[in-house]
Amino acid sequence: MPHPKHKISKSRRDKRRTHDKLTPSQLSKCSNCGAPVLYHRVCGECGYYRGKLAIEKAVVA
Repeated sequence: MPHPKHKISKSRRDKRRTHDKLTPSQLSKCSNCGAPVLYHRVCGECGYYRGKLAIEKAVVA
């Protein structure tokens, strides 16, 4: 197995890993029902996107 010729310091290793972090997903409120929705997605609760009906939701009775 290969072995490194020189030790990589903790600061150099951590500087390389600064871009590997996760970012929290950005949520907005649905303009129709107020449920939290990811940007540029149809609302899963009511089926509206940008104020217009995009998907007919089946009513479960």
